[in-house]
Amino acid sequence: MILTVTPNPSLDRTYEVQALKRGEVIRAETERMDPGGKGVNVSRAVAAAGRRTVAVLPLGGAPGALVAELLHAQGIEVAPVPVVGDTRSNIALAEADGVLTKINAPGPELSGSEQELLLDTVRSQSRDADWIACCGSLPRGLAPSWYADVVTRAHAGGARIALDTSGRALLEALRARPDVVKPNAEELAQAVGRPLTTVGDALKAAEEVRSMGARVVLASLGADGQLLVSDTGAWFGSARVSAVRSNVGAGDASLAGFLIAGGTGPDALASAVAHGAAAVQLPGSVMPTPADLDPAAVTVTTDVPVDRELREPAS
Repeated sequence: MILTVTPNPSLDRTYEVQALKRGEVIRAETERMDPGGKGVNVSRAVAAAGRRTVAVLPLGGAPGALVAELLHAQGIEVAPVPVVGDTRSNIALAEADGVLTKINAPGPELSGSEQELLLDTVRSQSRDADWIACCGSLPRGLAPSWYADVVTRAHAGGARIALDTSGRALLEALRARPDVVKPNAEELAQAVGRPLTTVGDALKAAEEVRSMGARVVLASLGADGQLLVSDTGAWFGSARVSAVRSNVGAGDASLAGFLIAGGTGPDALASAVAHGAAAVQLPGSVMPTPADLDPAAVTVTTDVPVDRELREPAS
């Protein structure tokens, strides 16, 4: 079982439009409504693969009730933490050329008692978990050290933990030595305090993040591929993609694919790349099923192309 923790979930509305023009009335071609948040997306991808997952998340108001309903409909067990504030609603505008514009609401502020209940729920639900995936931003009320506390408690209980967050929350958590961290290029650059312009730059940054405490780094480099860096070596994975439809949740699908395949080594990286590549070819934040995957399109190698310039340099 893969347990996911999403401290700041959302109700996501995605609209596909031909082009985004400021100040004009834009008519959407399609509309989707999905439960959102990085950990929620990991659970959705795990469930789509036919595996058991439990999603721990604070939920409040009508948006929170709808998030729980949508998750149940996808076969996901929900361990809700009731909160007074309403769960946030986010909007994504996906243009025909693949450009995505997102508007993310701040979300509710958790009280002291709600924070304790969230930690207690993670503890009670983690007994049967093979992996705990803690993902996303922290809501108002939670200290930057909150993820570090979760990592420490998870390890004390014998669980493995994967972390996908950024900024100070990531830096604080690294001291607790999470088993896996999954930054993107921007988050890597932020963690090491310098820009990344090549795959080699990203590799050095990933190695530095390992020296800061991460046992394994799974780095998403967007269209350039993914890096896996551990104490046994470094691998680079990429995949052929025919057309990008939406990259919402693609990194979360990658993390799910990595954990589903065991969370270690090149085979897990290949699974991560396959899941991420499939996700970007689906609408909105739809998570790929096994039928959507194309393992033959994936390449994993120890020959990391260190001189390759990133198509989207990170600053």
